Amino acid sequence: MHPSQPPSNPHRRALVTLGLVSGLAAGMLPATALQAQTTYPGRPVRIIVGFPAGTGPDIVARLLAQKLSENWGNLGVIVDNKPGAGGLIAAGEAARAVPDGYTLMLGETGQLSIAPSSYSKLPYDPQKDFVPVSQVVSADFVLLVNPQKVPARNVKDFVDWTRQQKGLFMATFGAGTPGHFGAYMFGDAVQLKPEPVHYKSTGDALGGLFSGDVQGVFATVGLAAANVKAGKLVALGTTGATRSNALPDVPTIKEQGYPNLEFTSWFGIVAPGRTPPDIVSRLNADIVRAVQSPETRARLEEAGFRVTGTGQQEFARIIAADTVTWGKAVAATGFKAD
Repeated sequence: MHPSQPPSNPHRRALVTLGLVSGLAAGMLPATALQAQTTYPGRPVRIIVGFPAGTGPDIVARLLAQKLSENWGNLGVIVDNKPGAGGLIAAGEAARAVPDGYTLMLGETGQLSIAPSSYSKLPYDPQKDFVPVSQVVSADFVLLVNPQKVPARNVKDFVDWTRQQKGLFMATFGAGTPGHFGAYMFGDAVQLKPEPVHYKSTGDALGGLFSGDVQGVFATVGLAAANVKAGKLVALGTTGATRSNALPDVPTIKEQGYPNLEFTSWFGIVAPGRTPPDIVSRLNADIVRAVQSPETRARLEEAGFRVTGTGQQEFARIIAADTVTWGKAVAATGFKAD
Protein backbone atom coordinates (compact mmCIF):
# COMPACT_ATOMS: atom_id res chain seq x y z
CA MET A 1 0.00 0.00 0.00
CA HIS A 2 1.27 3.45 -0.87
CA PRO A 3 2.27 5.40 2.29
CA SER A 4 0.02 8.38 1.45
CA GLN A 5 -3.13 6.28 0.82
CA PRO A 6 -5.38 5.80 3.88
CA PRO A 7 -6.38 2.31 4.88
CA SER A 8 -9.53 0.90 3.34
CA ASN A 9 -12.73 1.35 5.43
CA PRO A 10 -15.71 -0.69 4.20
CA HIS A 11 -18.12 1.05 6.62
CA ARG A 12 -17.15 4.47 5.28
CA ARG A 13 -17.66 3.31 1.69
CA ALA A 14 -21.12 2.07 2.61
CA LEU A 15 -22.08 5.40 4.17
CA VAL A 16 -20.87 7.34 1.11
CA THR A 17 -22.82 5.03 -1.20
CA LEU A 18 -25.97 5.44 0.94
CA GLY A 19 -25.57 9.22 0.82
CA LEU A 20 -25.32 9.21 -2.96
CA VAL A 21 -28.41 7.04 -3.29
CA SER A 22 -30.37 9.28 -0.90
CA GLY A 23 -29.33 12.36 -2.86
CA LEU A 24 -30.45 10.80 -6.14
CA ALA A 25 -33.75 9.78 -4.60
CA ALA A 26 -34.36 13.31 -3.32
CA GLY A 27 -33.66 14.64 -6.77
CA MET A 28 -36.38 12.36 -8.13
CA LEU A 29 -39.03 13.57 -5.65
CA PRO A 30 -41.72 15.95 -6.96
CA ALA A 31 -41.35 19.62 -6.06
CA THR A 32 -44.30 19.51 -3.66
CA ALA A 33 -42.73 16.70 -1.66
CA LEU A 34 -39.43 18.55 -1.42
CA GLN A 35 -41.26 21.72 -0.35
CA ALA A 36 -43.12 19.81 2.33
CA GLN A 37 -39.79 18.76 3.84
CA THR A 38 -38.78 22.36 4.43
CA THR A 39 -40.09 24.81 7.00
CA TYR A 40 -42.32 27.50 5.53
CA PRO A 41 -41.79 30.37 5.67
CA GLY A 42 -38.04 30.37 5.94
CA ARG A 43 -37.36 33.82 4.49
CA PRO A 44 -39.26 37.10 3.89
CA VAL A 45 -42.54 36.89 1.97
CA ARG A 46 -43.56 39.52 -0.59
CA ILE A 47 -47.16 40.70 -1.07
CA ILE A 48 -47.70 42.52 -4.37
CA VAL A 49 -50.36 45.26 -4.33
CA GLY A 50 -51.60 46.76 -7.59
CA PHE A 51 -52.45 50.17 -6.14
CA PRO A 52 -50.55 53.12 -4.63
CA ALA A 53 -49.59 53.55 -1.00
CA GLY A 54 -52.40 54.91 1.16
CA THR A 55 -55.22 53.32 -0.86
CA GLY A 56 -57.62 50.72 0.52
CA PRO A 57 -55.71 47.68 -0.79
CA ASP A 58 -52.43 49.07 0.53
CA ILE A 59 -53.89 49.63 4.00
CA VAL A 60 -55.23 46.08 4.14
CA ALA A 61 -51.97 44.59 2.88
CA ARG A 62 -49.84 46.47 5.40
CA LEU A 63 -51.99 45.58 8.40
CA LEU A 64 -51.99 41.94 7.30
CA ALA A 65 -48.25 41.96 6.62
CA GLN A 66 -47.49 43.41 10.04
CA LYS A 67 -49.47 40.71 11.86
CA LEU A 68 -48.14 37.86 9.72
CA SER A 69 -44.59 39.03 10.34
CA GLU A 70 -45.20 39.07 14.09
CA ASN A 71 -46.73 35.60 14.01
CA TRP A 72 -43.83 34.30 11.93
CA GLY A 73 -41.23 35.48 14.42
CA ASN A 74 -40.68 38.90 12.77
CA LEU A 75 -39.45 37.12 9.67
CA GLY A 76 -40.46 40.05 7.47
CA VAL A 77 -43.39 40.48 5.09
CA ILE A 78 -42.76 43.04 2.36
CA VAL A 79 -45.59 45.02 0.73
CA ASP A 80 -44.57 45.77 -2.85
CA ASN A 81 -46.76 48.40 -4.54
CA LYS A 82 -47.01 47.97 -8.33
CA PRO A 83 -49.72 50.47 -9.34
CA GLY A 84 -51.02 50.94 -12.86
CA ALA A 85 -53.67 49.75 -15.32
CA GLY A 86 -56.25 49.12 -12.62
CA GLY A 87 -54.08 46.51 -10.94
CA LEU A 88 -53.35 44.53 -14.12
CA ILE A 89 -49.60 45.22 -14.04
CA ALA A 90 -49.33 43.78 -10.53
CA ALA A 91 -51.48 40.77 -11.41
CA GLY A 92 -49.35 40.00 -14.45
CA GLU A 93 -46.18 40.06 -12.36
CA ALA A 94 -47.70 37.94 -9.61
CA ALA A 95 -48.93 35.38 -12.11
CA ARG A 96 -45.37 34.91 -13.42
CA ALA A 97 -43.80 34.57 -9.96
CA VAL A 98 -42.22 31.35 -8.77
CA PRO A 99 -45.01 29.30 -7.13
CA ASP A 100 -43.16 28.70 -3.86
CA GLY A 101 -45.29 30.75 -1.46
CA TYR A 102 -42.80 33.60 -1.18
CA THR A 103 -44.62 35.89 -3.64
CA LEU A 104 -48.31 36.54 -3.03
CA MET A 105 -50.79 39.15 -4.25
CA LEU A 106 -53.51 41.05 -2.48
CA GLY A 107 -56.07 40.62 -5.24
CA GLU A 108 -59.28 42.58 -5.55
CA THR A 109 -62.60 42.38 -7.35
CA GLY A 110 -61.49 44.30 -10.43
CA GLN A 111 -58.43 42.18 -11.13
CA LEU A 112 -60.03 38.79 -10.58
CA SER A 113 -63.78 39.11 -11.28
CA ILE A 114 -64.28 42.16 -13.52
CA ALA A 115 -61.24 42.13 -15.81
CA PRO A 116 -62.13 38.84 -17.55
CA SER A 117 -65.25 40.51 -18.99
CA SER A 118 -63.91 44.00 -19.59
CA TYR A 119 -60.64 43.04 -21.31
CA SER A 120 -60.42 40.93 -24.45
CA LYS A 121 -56.80 40.09 -23.59
CA LEU A 122 -55.20 39.97 -20.16
CA PRO A 123 -51.56 39.40 -19.14
CA TYR A 124 -52.83 36.60 -16.88
CA ASP A 125 -55.65 34.07 -16.55
CA PRO A 126 -57.48 34.64 -13.24
CA GLN A 127 -58.59 31.02 -13.03
CA LYS A 128 -55.41 29.24 -14.10
CA ASP A 129 -52.68 31.57 -12.90
CA PHE A 130 -53.85 32.06 -9.32
CA VAL A 131 -54.79 29.90 -6.36
CA PRO A 132 -57.30 31.55 -3.97
CA VAL A 133 -55.95 31.54 -0.43
CA SER A 134 -58.33 33.67 1.66
CA GLN A 135 -60.62 36.64 1.24
CA VAL A 136 -59.38 39.08 3.87
CA VAL A 137 -61.99 41.84 3.90
CA SER A 138 -64.96 43.16 1.98
CA ALA A 139 -65.62 46.85 1.39
CA ASP A 140 -68.86 48.76 0.91
CA PHE A 141 -68.98 51.77 -1.34
CA VAL A 142 -70.57 55.09 -0.50
CA LEU A 143 -72.07 57.66 -2.87
CA LEU A 144 -70.36 60.98 -2.17
CA VAL A 145 -71.15 64.54 -3.19
CA ASN A 146 -69.53 67.90 -2.51
CA PRO A 147 -71.88 69.91 -0.25
CA GLN A 148 -70.54 73.14 -1.78
CA LYS A 149 -71.63 72.04 -5.25
CA VAL A 150 -74.59 69.70 -4.77
CA PRO A 151 -77.59 70.54 -2.54
CA ALA A 152 -78.83 66.94 -2.14
CA ARG A 153 -78.54 65.14 1.19
CA ASN A 154 -80.09 61.79 0.24
CA VAL A 155 -80.26 59.63 -2.86
CA LYS A 156 -83.77 60.66 -3.96
CA ASP A 157 -82.91 64.37 -3.76
CA PHE A 158 -79.70 63.72 -5.68
CA VAL A 159 -81.60 61.93 -8.44
CA ASP A 160 -84.20 64.73 -8.62
CA TRP A 161 -81.47 67.39 -8.70
CA THR A 162 -79.51 65.51 -11.34
CA ARG A 163 -82.51 65.34 -13.66
CA GLN A 164 -82.45 69.14 -13.78
CA GLN A 165 -78.80 69.26 -14.80
CA LYS A 166 -77.27 68.81 -18.24
CA GLY A 167 -75.91 65.39 -17.30
CA LEU A 168 -74.72 63.14 -14.50
CA PHE A 169 -70.93 63.12 -14.41
CA MET A 170 -69.58 60.42 -12.11
CA ALA A 171 -65.93 60.14 -11.18
CA THR A 172 -64.32 56.69 -11.17
CA PHE A 173 -60.92 55.54 -9.91
CA GLY A 174 -60.14 53.89 -13.22
CA ALA A 175 -61.86 52.32 -16.21
CA GLY A 176 -62.92 48.76 -15.52
CA THR A 177 -63.00 49.14 -11.73
CA PRO A 178 -65.93 48.47 -9.37
CA GLY A 179 -66.49 52.22 -9.02
CA HIS A 180 -66.81 52.50 -12.80
CA PHE A 181 -69.46 49.80 -13.20
CA GLY A 182 -71.05 50.77 -9.90
CA ALA A 183 -71.84 54.14 -11.48
CA TYR A 184 -73.58 52.35 -14.33
CA MET A 185 -75.49 50.14 -11.91
CA PHE A 186 -76.59 53.26 -10.04
CA GLY A 187 -77.75 54.89 -13.27
CA ASP A 188 -79.73 51.80 -14.18
CA ALA A 189 -81.39 51.70 -10.75
CA VAL A 190 -82.47 55.37 -10.87
CA GLN A 191 -83.11 55.48 -14.65
CA LEU A 192 -80.34 57.91 -15.46
CA LYS A 193 -77.41 57.60 -17.83
CA PRO A 194 -74.18 58.59 -16.10
CA GLU A 195 -71.12 59.86 -17.90
CA PRO A 196 -68.07 58.26 -16.27
CA VAL A 197 -65.00 60.43 -15.80
CA HIS A 198 -61.99 58.20 -15.24
CA TYR A 199 -59.20 59.17 -12.87
CA LYS A 200 -55.97 57.32 -12.07
CA SER A 201 -56.80 56.75 -8.41
CA THR A 202 -59.46 57.28 -5.77
CA GLY A 203 -57.55 60.31 -4.50
CA ASP A 204 -57.66 61.91 -7.95
CA ALA A 205 -61.35 61.10 -8.24
CA LEU A 206 -62.05 62.83 -4.92
CA GLY A 207 -60.05 65.79 -6.22
CA GLY A 208 -62.44 66.01 -9.17
CA LEU A 209 -65.34 66.03 -6.74
CA PHE A 210 -63.83 68.82 -4.65
CA SER A 211 -63.18 70.93 -7.76
CA GLY A 212 -66.70 70.47 -9.05
CA ASP A 213 -65.64 68.74 -12.27
CA VAL A 214 -67.93 65.82 -11.38
CA GLN A 215 -71.13 65.56 -9.36
CA GLY A 216 -70.64 62.29 -7.53
CA VAL A 217 -68.36 59.34 -6.94
CA PHE A 218 -68.55 55.87 -5.43
CA ALA A 219 -65.60 55.44 -3.06
CA THR A 220 -64.94 52.77 -0.47
CA VAL A 221 -66.24 53.61 2.97
CA GLY A 222 -62.75 53.33 4.41
CA LEU A 223 -61.35 56.08 2.22
CA ALA A 224 -64.44 58.27 2.46
CA ALA A 225 -65.16 58.17 6.18
CA ALA A 226 -62.63 60.83 7.27
CA ASN A 227 -63.88 63.41 4.75
CA VAL A 228 -67.50 62.64 5.63
CA LYS A 229 -66.94 62.96 9.37
CA ALA A 230 -65.06 66.22 8.79
CA GLY A 231 -68.00 67.62 6.83
CA LYS A 232 -65.96 68.05 3.65
CA LEU A 233 -68.10 65.56 1.71
CA VAL A 234 -71.65 64.28 2.17
CA ALA A 235 -72.44 60.57 2.11
CA LEU A 236 -75.80 59.98 0.44
CA GLY A 237 -75.94 56.21 0.88
CA THR A 238 -73.87 53.05 1.13
CA THR A 239 -74.01 50.03 -1.18
CA GLY A 240 -73.87 47.13 1.28
CA ALA A 241 -76.67 44.89 2.46
CA THR A 242 -76.50 46.56 5.90
CA ARG A 243 -75.15 49.83 7.22
CA SER A 244 -71.42 50.26 7.61
CA ASN A 245 -69.99 50.37 11.14
CA ALA A 246 -67.70 53.17 9.97
CA LEU A 247 -70.68 55.33 8.92
CA PRO A 248 -73.58 53.98 11.00
CA ASP A 249 -75.76 57.08 10.50
CA VAL A 250 -75.67 56.77 6.70
CA PRO A 251 -78.53 54.62 5.38
CA THR A 252 -77.94 52.08 2.66
CA ILE A 253 -79.18 52.91 -0.82
CA LYS A 254 -81.47 49.89 -0.54
CA GLU A 255 -83.08 51.46 2.53
CA GLN A 256 -83.84 54.55 0.49
CA GLY A 257 -86.04 52.75 -2.01
CA TYR A 258 -83.61 51.20 -4.48
CA PRO A 259 -83.65 47.49 -3.56
CA ASN A 260 -81.64 46.31 -6.57
CA LEU A 261 -78.63 48.51 -5.91
CA GLU A 262 -76.22 46.50 -3.81
CA PHE A 263 -72.57 45.95 -4.65
CA THR A 264 -69.34 45.64 -2.73
CA SER A 265 -65.67 45.03 -3.37
CA TRP A 266 -63.26 42.71 -1.62
CA PHE A 267 -59.55 42.13 -1.11
CA GLY A 268 -57.97 38.73 -0.63
CA ILE A 269 -54.69 36.88 -0.86
CA VAL A 270 -53.99 34.74 -3.91
CA ALA A 271 -50.86 32.75 -4.74
CA PRO A 272 -49.38 31.94 -8.15
CA GLY A 273 -50.82 28.83 -9.78
CA ARG A 274 -49.14 25.53 -8.91
CA THR A 275 -48.19 26.75 -5.44
CA PRO A 276 -47.95 23.55 -3.32
CA PRO A 277 -51.24 22.75 -1.56
CA ASP A 278 -49.54 22.36 1.83
CA ILE A 279 -48.19 25.91 1.61
CA VAL A 280 -51.58 27.28 0.53
CA SER A 281 -53.23 25.54 3.50
CA ARG A 282 -50.62 26.93 5.88
CA LEU A 283 -51.10 30.43 4.45
CA ASN A 284 -54.86 30.22 4.80
CA ALA A 285 -54.65 29.21 8.45
CA ASP A 286 -52.10 31.94 9.23
CA ILE A 287 -54.02 34.66 7.38
CA VAL A 288 -57.31 33.81 9.08
CA ARG A 289 -55.53 33.82 12.43
CA ALA A 290 -53.94 37.18 11.64
CA VAL A 291 -57.09 39.05 10.55
CA GLN A 292 -59.21 37.57 13.32
CA SER A 293 -56.77 38.69 16.02
CA PRO A 294 -58.49 41.37 18.12
CA GLU A 295 -55.99 44.15 17.36
CA THR A 296 -55.84 43.58 13.59
CA ARG A 297 -59.58 43.11 13.31
CA ALA A 298 -60.19 46.35 15.20
CA ARG A 299 -57.79 48.30 12.98
CA LEU A 300 -59.33 46.92 9.78
CA GLU A 301 -62.84 47.75 10.98
CA GLU A 302 -61.70 51.21 12.04
CA ALA A 303 -60.45 51.68 8.48
CA GLY A 304 -63.96 50.92 7.20
CA PHE A 305 -63.65 47.27 6.16
CA ARG A 306 -65.72 44.21 7.00
CA VAL A 307 -63.34 41.50 8.17
CA THR A 308 -64.01 38.07 6.64
CA GLY A 309 -60.98 35.76 6.64
CA THR A 310 -62.56 32.98 4.59
CA GLY A 311 -61.47 29.45 3.77
CA GLN A 312 -59.90 28.63 0.43
CA GLN A 313 -63.01 27.08 -1.12
CA GLU A 314 -65.25 29.91 0.03
CA PHE A 315 -62.95 32.50 -1.53
CA ALA A 316 -62.91 30.53 -4.78
CA ARG A 317 -66.72 30.47 -4.73
CA ILE A 318 -66.89 34.24 -4.17
CA ILE A 319 -64.53 34.97 -7.06
CA ALA A 320 -66.55 32.72 -9.41
CA ALA A 321 -69.91 34.16 -8.36
CA ASP A 322 -68.73 37.75 -8.69
CA THR A 323 -67.26 37.01 -12.11
CA VAL A 324 -70.80 36.19 -13.25
CA THR A 325 -72.40 39.19 -11.47
CA TRP A 326 -69.92 41.79 -12.69
CA GLY A 327 -69.81 40.15 -16.11
CA LYS A 328 -73.49 40.99 -16.55
CA ALA A 329 -72.83 44.59 -15.54
CA VAL A 330 -69.96 44.89 -18.01
CA ALA A 331 -72.04 43.36 -20.80
CA ALA A 332 -74.87 45.79 -20.14
CA THR A 333 -72.56 48.75 -20.65
CA GLY A 334 -70.87 47.33 -23.74
CA PHE A 335 -67.55 48.42 -22.26
CA LYS A 336 -64.25 47.02 -23.54
CA ALA A 337 -60.96 48.30 -22.22
CA ASP A 338 -59.03 47.23 -25.30
